Amino acid sequence: MAKTTVVVVDDSALVRSILTEIINRQPDMQCIGAASDPLAAREMIRNLNPDVITLDVEMPKMDGLDFLQRLMRLRPMPVVMVSTLTERGAEVTLKALELGAVDFVAKPKIGVADGIRALAQDITDKIRIAAKAQIRRLHAPAPAAAGAPAATGGATPPLKPASPIASLGRLSTEKIIFIGASTGGTEATKDVLINLPADCPAVCITQHMPPGFTRSYAARLDGLCKIRVKEAQDGERILPGHGYIAPGGMHFSVERSGANYIARVQDGDPVNRHKPSVEVLFNSAARVVGQNALGIMLTGMGADGAKAMKTMKDAGSYNLVQDEATCVVFGMPREAINAGAADEVLPLQQIATRLIERLRSTAGMSLNRV
Repeated sequence: MAKTTVVVVDDSALVRSILTEIINRQPDMQCIGAASDPLAAREMIRNLNPDVITLDVEMPKMDGLDFLQRLMRLRPMPVVMVSTLTERGAEVTLKALELGAVDFVAKPKIGVADGIRALAQDITDKIRIAAKAQIRRLHAPAPAAAGAPAATGGATPPLKPASPIASLGRLSTEKIIFIGASTGGTEATKDVLINLPADCPAVCITQHMPPGFTRSYAARLDGLCKIRVKEAQDGERILPGHGYIAPGGMHFSVERSGANYIARVQDGDPVNRHKPSVEVLFNSAARVVGQNALGIMLTGMGADGAKAMKTMKDAGSYNLVQDEATCVVFGMPREAINAGAADEVLPLQQIATRLIERLRSTAGMSLNRV
């Protein structure tokens, strides 16, 4: 079986050496080049044609984001970002995911060598996932010259967002929308949330992300969406018109307190190797929200949340699952479908519209909590 070939791009000789060593220890992958800056990387990619590159966010000679943007426009390929665990690193990483990077690894600010070695399995797992991911060309901005067509190179056109959705009016506050996502999910979740009206039911989201990144992610979504988006806090009320993101490194679930739903944010062992875990959130949806829950499974590797989504369906929820054609990785959605958890399988750009249609069609049919 052919090995997955990787080019490492990082300005630190130490990091390049450690990443090369980690990759070459794997029987199914090989580091075929290591570049200290994007200009050297460009020639290496052209000559060696790797399957995947790892790319440092902050690089000399050309900013890592500028390089990524050019790469995804001219020669789209799987990219795993290597980010510093800082607030700026988080913001830059989210921009990199928007530009088309498949995933990222967060390296510590201090103890970098030991930190990267400790992340060896995470790094190699993400390289394997990236090698199989669906990559789309980043389209260039519209050209300045009137009538000059933008080159697309036969690439898949970008997804058209759903039409703006009118206010829902007085739909039941009993309803809660639950979203699970992993690889590719930061952008997929954004594409759903930006098409929800300000008065939609509460949205509870578990996206596989490490500590230090979810706060920036929530703030970014809050600036883009009509609903308010924030990191979930333990004990707070779950309110309509709000989105709640599971904090990195913590499990997020929903509980009931009297007449209210509340967020439960707790530490604990990983579930399905993840913390936060979609399984934890979806199981709470089945147990606490039942027929008033709407489930959404988006792009991601593995099976986290699939069994719990079936439990949600058995408890009366209505579940939408992203289709293979629009997924970066069709792992979690496939497992949810195979588990019998999906009521509908849809392209990403149709999920928000269908969700609102479902809410409108069931207005007034909510069950009262006991």
